[in-house]
Amino acid sequence: MATSYRECHFEMHFSPLQPRFAAPALASFLQIFLYFWLFSTPFAVALDLEPILPVPSDHGDLDISPDLAARSPLSPTYEPVFTPFDRSIIGRAAEGWESLKDNEPFEGKLDEGSILRFEFPLSDVSSRNPDERRLELRDEEKENLAEEDDDAEKLERRQNSRRVYISANTCEQPMPVDPSKTTSLPPQLTLFVSKSADFMAPGLFADDPQQWVVSFTEGAVMFDFPADHNVYMAVHAPNVSDDFTGSYSFKIAASTDHSYFSFKDRNTNDLIWVDSDSQGALLYTHSLTATNDPEVQEKALSSQPYVLFAHNQNDTSINGLKYSYCGLQKRAQIALSDGRGTDLVKSSMITRGAEGFVRQQFFFRSLNSSSKYWGILAKDRSLTSNKRQNQAGGGQEVFQAINFTTKSDHNNCALITDLEFCNEVAYSVPHNPTKEQFKDLRDLGVWYDTFAKINYENFNKSLSQIQCEAPSSQMYSLVRNCTDCARAYKNWLCTVAIPRCEGFDNNDSWLQPRAVFQPYPNGERLSDEVLAQFKPFENMTSFNRSRSTRIDETITPGPHKELLPCDWLCYDLVRNCPAKLGFSCPKPDSIGFEHNYGQPDPDAGRTPTCNYQGAAHTLSAAPGRFSGGDVWGLRSWVILAGVVGVLVT
Repeated sequence: MATSYRECHFEMHFSPLQPRFAAPALASFLQIFLYFWLFSTPFAVALDLEPILPVPSDHGDLDISPDLAARSPLSPTYEPVFTPFDRSIIGRAAEGWESLKDNEPFEGKLDEGSILRFEFPLSDVSSRNPDERRLELRDEEKENLAEEDDDAEKLERRQNSRRVYISANTCEQPMPVDPSKTTSLPPQLTLFVSKSADFMAPGLFADDPQQWVVSFTEGAVMFDFPADHNVYMAVHAPNVSDDFTGSYSFKIAASTDHSYFSFKDRNTNDLIWVDSDSQGALLYTHSLTATNDPEVQEKALSSQPYVLFAHNQNDTSINGLKYSYCGLQKRAQIALSDGRGTDLVKSSMITRGAEGFVRQQFFFRSLNSSSKYWGILAKDRSLTSNKRQNQAGGGQEVFQAINFTTKSDHNNCALITDLEFCNEVAYSVPHNPTKEQFKDLRDLGVWYDTFAKINYENFNKSLSQIQCEAPSSQMYSLVRNCTDCARAYKNWLCTVAIPRCEGFDNNDSWLQPRAVFQPYPNGERLSDEVLAQFKPFENMTSFNRSRSTRIDETITPGPHKELLPCDWLCYDLVRNCPAKLGFSCPKPDSIGFEHNYGQPDPDAGRTPTCNYQGAAHTLSAAPGRFSGGDVWGLRSWVILAGVVGVLVT
């Protein structure tokens, strides 16, 4: 039987699965449509961004890190966080930066082969510069603005530019595993500085044209340049051999006024070695004032601006750190900056010298005999300027090291200084440590000083008979007066009455051997070989005794050598005093001159070849100025015959 259309239509029924599939499909379609409609804009923006490329690590391994040059290191960054996984599975975080503040040092530590990076934001640079404004513009707008803003931008950069000073000190460096076998030094740290604000990751594997590379010198580095943007830098520790152990530590600072850490490697007399004996040394600074104004002098004498580091050169632990303030603080055997070894050195302010200017003096005791030492002067400006550490004017300064040596262990030369009358005397004199009355070196100084003072009083009685206050028509000279005479006599007297002592093992040709055939204080005598060389001079008084019999009778120092008084001291005396006093000087190469006076030798360099008040081992200039004028012209004078016999016999 045939079936109608209507009947067939209504007999077509949905299966049970069809209604269940239709509803989820429709919902999924609506979700996809809404998703693309609502979030299509962010996807389009993301496509316009530059791809993030990996940056090689300075450690040499494959470190897939985001390109931090595309954004500020201080801005927030995206870090994936998945609860079931820790960072050991995800990977290491990108290396960060330490932010440096103006004149405020940062202390860091580095293992070999590692690096630390820093940012120094200039305080006067606007937080919103032209480059940041351009990031918000479309490409065609950037092109239109580029030309018209170019000149204005250059001018603005020049106006905002400031000189930036970057400085650093190595405080610790790897030490030899076996110092007796290792003679080399560990390599120095390296400073990397970016040349632009767009290059924020300076280091070993960076493009060299984009950065400055500066190696540390003796544990210190200074670098400065003009900048109009935030400055990025890094400190890298090199790999070291197996001969060394330990890591590096350092301090770094950035400043806009001057280097916070500084060193001076110039060859100048910032520190002067005056003299030494077998166990001590005397050093002082250059003149700290240039006037005798009482107020200036009083202010300069009220503080001690310098500190001193001293170190035996046989110990190599400060090698590679001689320009580093914190390195010397940690390694130097005597560090006056932090109190280490202060029982070995006395610091004081003095006005010694021909000009009477202020100096700072350092007097060492308990050193090793016959030894070479480094003496390194330094200054902590953050303390002397009375300013906080992060203010302008803070920081430490280290001066060039000087050499000084101690005499042999016979101990028959002793340093004396700070005498009451002969206040310019500051050198070694003949000594005998076995004499009970001279156990204290202050008593030895008083003994010499008293003898000179007594002789000066006798001279002063003679000078008082001269018409010193008479009118110029009655004076003994129109260009000299009694004050000039008294000064010249005191200079000559103190130098002759207090002879300058050198060890007998010093072979400088200008030294005069004394008491050659006498025993040392400990009873020893010179070897037969040495005595045989002096056999022809056995009957000569100048070789067989000290300068005066009084020294032999009371002190008995034994064999030593003397740095003879300079001849111009005698000439200066004759020139400044009245002829009525009867002073006269011997001619060079005469009997009275030889063995009693010495002469300056320009070929000797800085070493004094004759003694005068203020003579020092590291002085580079001629003897001090005298009110009487140039003493060297006296060589052409007709020198009176005869010898001033006082104190010589």
